[in-house]
Amino acid sequence: MENIALIDSFSEFKDDKLIDRVTLMAILEDVFRNALKKKFGSDDNFDIIINPDKGDLEIWRNRIVVADGEVEDGNQEISLSEAQKIEPDFEIGEDVSQEVKLIDLGRRSILALRQNLISKIHEHDNTNIYKQFKELEGEIYTAEVHHIRHRAIILLDDEGNEIILPKDRQIPSDFFRKGENVRGVIESVELKGNKPAIIMSRTSPLFLEKLFESEIPEVFDGLITVKKVVRIPGEKAKVAVDSYDDRIDPVGACVGMKGSRIHGIVRELGNENIDVINYTNNLQLYITRALSPARVTSIKLNEEGGRAEVMLKPEEVSKAIGRGGHNIRLAGQLTGYEIDVFREGVEEDVELSEFSDEIDSWIIEEFAKIGLDTAKSILEQDIKDLVKRTDLEEETVGEVIRILKSEFED
Repeated sequence: MENIALIDSFSEFKDDKLIDRVTLMAILEDVFRNALKKKFGSDDNFDIIINPDKGDLEIWRNRIVVADGEVEDGNQEISLSEAQKIEPDFEIGEDVSQEVKLIDLGRRSILALRQNLISKIHEHDNTNIYKQFKELEGEIYTAEVHHIRHRAIILLDDEGNEIILPKDRQIPSDFFRKGENVRGVIESVELKGNKPAIIMSRTSPLFLEKLFESEIPEVFDGLITVKKVVRIPGEKAKVAVDSYDDRIDPVGACVGMKGSRIHGIVRELGNENIDVINYTNNLQLYITRALSPARVTSIKLNEEGGRAEVMLKPEEVSKAIGRGGHNIRLAGQLTGYEIDVFREGVEEDVELSEFSDEIDSWIIEEFAKIGLDTAKSILEQDIKDLVKRTDLEEETVGEVIRILKSEFED
């Protein structure tokens, strides 16, 4: 009965950890064998009998009977007189099986057994959690906000597993409260010590791709393929899609009537602006589509150098570059080409960088952010409009225009 009582006390961990009875018994045997090795030097001559249905356990030590005074190994051998105390008719050379009670191991050994069992069960749980989430890498997962820290949000799923959403994997506009559900993609799962570290991301391009799969039936069914996704999280994204069925318009299917299908994805990503374009093997056409909403006049490719010279009308340049240079940067990432923009019909223009001796570099960068990187492109603009579109003071803009005008007047 002592054995049964001990196993019942150990089994409390089973209820907490949702570990099945058979697995618990296997762990128990391993733990007890380790204890026997420590006490007796070896567990080779011990039989451990476990009944998972009843939850009981028996330990038997097998020894050979030798003559009195000839015992060399007390764990493997037993003297005739000692053996006959168990059964009077034992003779030299026979095998003796004697039950070992857990209480015989001593109080300290039993406490060590308990601690070892806790450790083994935790290790078993962590291994299972690691395997479970390793298979979920790259998949969308939902968990609840449990704790908000400065550098990360700690989430818990329905089974109490801890998932980390680091600050740099959150969309800049993300704001979550405790108890709120959060969706993201399982980006990585690693074992740190014996504990799995599960990292979620909402900024990964894969998150957007998986949202397309979950929200657009044709993508889920494989009728439409997402060829590539590039993002500036919370700002802008470009998604190239293709269909092997000419009857399906991949862009139309993804966007939906009046943007009905993509609206939920945009909202999930903090109103990220998503351009969906038709993928094509025609590089010039692909780059043209990637620069949308700008209208391209012509393209000259240098395939070996991975560069594309794009000619646009002056009024299309700012559209091609986009706010903060986002559009042209994403178009380059999507196509794999470094894109250089040139204004159609503009002669004798001068790159703004040529004025770096007279104009501070940070001011030049401010103009570049809104797609103005040559002298004439700035001179064509209204000074009040330039002040509104940049972080520059009117006096600073006026001084820049004076410098540029003097260049052309000279």
